[in-house]
Amino acid sequence: MSELDQYYEVVLELVKRGGKLIRENITRQKTISVKSCDVDLVTETDQMVEKLLMDGISAKFPDHKFIGEETSSESNKRVELTDAPTWIIDPVDGTMNFVHSMPHTCISIGCYVNKVCEIGIVYNPVIEQFFTARRGLGAYLNGAPIRVSGETKLNKSLMMMETGTSRDPEKMKVVMDNIQTLTPLIHGSRALGSCALNMCMVAMGAADVMWEFGIHIWDVAAADLIVREAGGVCIDPAGNDFDPLSRRVLVASSMELAQQLAKHLTQYYPDRD
Repeated sequence: MSELDQYYEVVLELVKRGGKLIRENITRQKTISVKSCDVDLVTETDQMVEKLLMDGISAKFPDHKFIGEETSSESNKRVELTDAPTWIIDPVDGTMNFVHSMPHTCISIGCYVNKVCEIGIVYNPVIEQFFTARRGLGAYLNGAPIRVSGETKLNKSLMMMETGTSRDPEKMKVVMDNIQTLTPLIHGSRALGSCALNMCMVAMGAADVMWEFGIHIWDVAAADLIVREAGGVCIDPAGNDFDPLSRRVLVASSMELAQQLAKHLTQYYPDRD
């Protein structure tokens, strides 16, 4: 068994345990705290799941590093991605959904080695959607292979998008302008309230294109690999190469479709992670 095989086997079991916590707590009364603004929330379950994952991985691989949403938010430091094996964790992506007991919420965890994502897992334990990917080995949903739709035309595309947790007036204006511009050009738009799940909808062919400004590396690290291993593309919303620390993402079922959407987007550049 290779080192990456060992990493994968360990994290699979930990994610299942973390998913059990989310499933048990989603309909219970929650202790809620506010982070950067009134709609940027954290619950005790976010913290419990992140601790479970970090402690479990550290017990097996003590030299591994972590970039976790809750620990990063607490330290308020710039994210540092090194060549060391690094686990990038969003313990509850879709915390707002979780607070309201809406079932679109997930664990997102990716493992980077030498700054390349090798493992990606996105798990919605409420409706049992378990997305997995290994670099070069394909993408799967509940153990079955998945592929993007292959759609190339914007006017036939179902688009995933979000307003996000920031209420910065400049960002909100850009988002609303883009919705107004794109709505006449596409088949329809959807928002699940989770960046990772929105990206996975493209990976499984349930949607064709997705974009968002203001997300973080822990929102996109795992799903980026899942999309690419499903045959999709992940780029910067301006049409350039994807930078996981840029807090900007555009994924699509084909490069042709990605570039079509990028041409219509008004751009917004948040501070980097």
